[in-house]
Amino acid sequence: MTSIPEALLWCLSAGTAAAVVLAALSIRASGQRKALRARLTAAEEQNSATLHSNTELSARLRATEAEIRHLAGTRLPDLTLALAHPHVPVRGLLDSRFTGTETDQALNGVLEQVSEAITKERARVDAAAQSTLRGATTTIQALLYRLQTSLQEMQHRYDDPNVAQDLLNADFLNEQALRRIQATGVVCGAWPGLTREDSYLAELVVGAASRLRGYERVQVSNQLRDPVAVVARAVEPIAITVTELLANALHHSHRELPVTVTLQQGNRGASVIIDDYGVGMHEDEVKAAMELLASDNDLLLTQLGDPPRSGFAAAGQLVRQYGFGVHIESSPYGGVRAVVYIPGDPLLTLLDESTQPMSVMAPLPHRSGASDRPAVLPTGATAPVPHTPTPHTPAPAAPEQATGTPAQSDVTADPAEGGLPRRRRRTPVSEQQQSLPRTDPVRERSPEEAASRWAALQQGTESGRAAAHTEPPRSPEGNAQP
Repeated sequence: MTSIPEALLWCLSAGTAAAVVLAALSIRASGQRKALRARLTAAEEQNSATLHSNTELSARLRATEAEIRHLAGTRLPDLTLALAHPHVPVRGLLDSRFTGTETDQALNGVLEQVSEAITKERARVDAAAQSTLRGATTTIQALLYRLQTSLQEMQHRYDDPNVAQDLLNADFLNEQALRRIQATGVVCGAWPGLTREDSYLAELVVGAASRLRGYERVQVSNQLRDPVAVVARAVEPIAITVTELLANALHHSHRELPVTVTLQQGNRGASVIIDDYGVGMHEDEVKAAMELLASDNDLLLTQLGDPPRSGFAAAGQLVRQYGFGVHIESSPYGGVRAVVYIPGDPLLTLLDESTQPMSVMAPLPHRSGASDRPAVLPTGATAPVPHTPTPHTPAPAAPEQATGTPAQSDVTADPAEGGLPRRRRRTPVSEQQQSLPRTDPVRERSPEEAASRWAALQQGTESGRAAAHTEPPRSPEGNAQP
């Protein structure tokens, strides 16, 4: 009887022990499962993070490649175009997320290096082109001057009016070619090519107008109080500038409309004011012209357009070299107004009209009650360049001396007027001289009348020579050199 309970007790003890062991094993297995599940979760999270990182890296790599393609295909072409045309914008980054990053800095560095390389290469190529043009224009200009001298000698040699007119036409065509070659050479840094003596400003303007086709439309009004002249070194540069401004006015206005030129004298200098009644210039054109006239930067030939327009560029080069000024604006008459300001110090002087009279081609000033004499040029002829005698312009006769004490004058500088010289009389003139007019008013002549008078002068000269040699008039081919 006692063995059965003991057996049951042992069985219960064994079961309890087994249950405890099983419970312990179950708890351990549960812990292991939780740990494994945690490791799996961590691994999944790590894999997810790695996958996300790889995705972001791939997207950034694709965006960077897109920025490089955008740089090569869009931004660099924009840059090359903007270097030639500053108003063209250069596009920025394709993806704004790169703003301020190392990628943005690297791409901007590429743009800067390419810009610097292109600028240096353009300057080098343009300098070589200007050097070539400068040498060519200098040679051609010298040949054209020799041709001009030959034509003038032929005008003296032959007395036939028809031959003289043909020579005048050839001389005028030569002047057209010379003007264009001269302007091109000045743009390329060449010297104007001529040295003049001190010349009256009125003569200079008339001579500048005579270089242009359509010069008969130019109306010059002389409002100078004194016999103002330009010093020798600045005569040709100012003549070139006035010529180019007149060419612009004639080209952009109707062939039946005049171009008015007014000479004004101020306290510190003199001005040449050119007004036309043409189509005018747009604001951007006026701005571009003023940049060419006032810019201190080196000029590139590629900035002159296609075909090149060298007028304002040549004037700008001369303005910087000689110290006078040019201003362009809209004219109150609807066209364009160009003002050439010549400072009295050091570019102006006064000449003694008794020893160096003004050319008969130049308009008389509005002073001492004298009427204005318009500038008249023969058809097909060129007006004399200041103080360069030409055969188609008779030399002005010396003024007759009236009885009594001759008037003497002296040239002095007035500090109150900014250094512009003023003429002061030393001795009074006689009453008879005061009563004499400065000159008789000259009636304005048409180009046809001027040409007929010139032909009559040539015929009279031929007849006089024939009568002096007691032989009939000679043909042009038989004329000997006078």
